[in-house]
Amino acid sequence: MADGAIKERVGIVGVGRMGLAMLKHLVQHGHQVTACDLDAKQLDKAREAGAATVETPDEIPREVRFVIVGVGYDAEVNEVISGVHGLLGTLARGSIIAVSSTAKPNTVQVLDRIAQQNGVDILDAPICRGRFAADDGTLLAMVGGKPDVVERGRAVYRCFCSDYAHLGDVGHGQVGKTMNNLLLWMNAVGLIEAGKLAESTGIDLAKLREALLMSSGASDALKEWDMISFTWALKDMQIVADMTDRAGLSLPITGAIKELVKDARRIKATNAPKWTKV
Repeated sequence: MADGAIKERVGIVGVGRMGLAMLKHLVQHGHQVTACDLDAKQLDKAREAGAATVETPDEIPREVRFVIVGVGYDAEVNEVISGVHGLLGTLARGSIIAVSSTAKPNTVQVLDRIAQQNGVDILDAPICRGRFAADDGTLLAMVGGKPDVVERGRAVYRCFCSDYAHLGDVGHGQVGKTMNNLLLWMNAVGLIEAGKLAESTGIDLAKLREALLMSSGASDALKEWDMISFTWALKDMQIVADMTDRAGLSLPITGAIKELVKDARRIKATNAPKWTKV
């Protein structure tokens, strides 16, 4: 457990693979945690980890002034925060809702305006590095928000993040996460095509990978190739497409990646280049 300072009471809405790992770190650091999820089995795991549990966001006690939202899609983020049983119906003024879902920048900006009317602040705080980093407590949070909100969030997020990057206003955290994901999927799609071309020559692809990791062809996608599944790639690229349309930009490479990831999940699962010997 960390120092003896007063700990923020924390709520978490969404205790799936990532949220449950984050919850465990919070409990280990001495925070009182209340978890909310639609999945009863995940709530059982949250209780086993030392958290209190509720079935809907508006049941989180008013004494909880900091709530992390980690659900999958923008519609769910909206429902959790401003829906019929949403957080804004019961959270006390001065509370913070930290959006750690990956969402459209515009989504969190609109929610911030709604929350401000209720005396609540939004911390735009999507997280990077994936499930194993969540287990280890070495996630990266890309955050946007007012300086005092960002600093209050830092005290909570340091329980499961080794890095915490303040990028600007609400929405800028999501911009950072989306650009990170765009570059990831560009690299990952490139590795499918480069791998197939290299394999056609008969080269040992695992040996080539070791050489590339020492050169300008290196990337985290190549380093972590075995763990890439493309599960969330289309959702990520749909967010990119929304941003592109809002900005009125023509980004042909980005558009091609959006189309290519649709088939990349199948290719990766069934006929991926053998970049490793696994």
